[in-house]
Amino acid sequence: VHLVESGGGLVQPGGSLRLSCAASGFAFVNGMGWYRQAPGKQRELVAVISSGGSIYYADSVKGRFTISRSNAKNTVSLKMNSLKPEDTAVYYCNSDVRRLSAGYQTFGSWGQGTQVTVSS
Repeated sequence: VHLVESGGGLVQPGGSLRLSCAASGFAFVNGMGWYRQAPGKQRELVAVISSGGSIYYADSVKGRFTISRSNAKNTVSLKMNSLKPEDTAVYYCNSDVRRLSAGYQTFGSWGQGTQVTVSS
């Protein structure tokens, strides 16, 4: 099981980036999720897309970010528009995210992360 995130970088406020997560060694069968971790903060959920296509977004990114997946290509993407300085973080994908009674939980592998920096 191996996940590789890509697409991060430095962008000005209001700009856009598209992150991709490619998986090898297994097939996506459950929910896939994007998380992020800013310096000094806990890792937080950004977006989840289920195997059936249901989508969840954190309130902080709703209307600006779009998650999508390709089961055929074993990829999950995150299109980020109208980026803000507070979106600066390392972004990670997880290969198995499930919605339980206590909320979304991760059961899969993590990628190495990709840095997103929003600054003028």
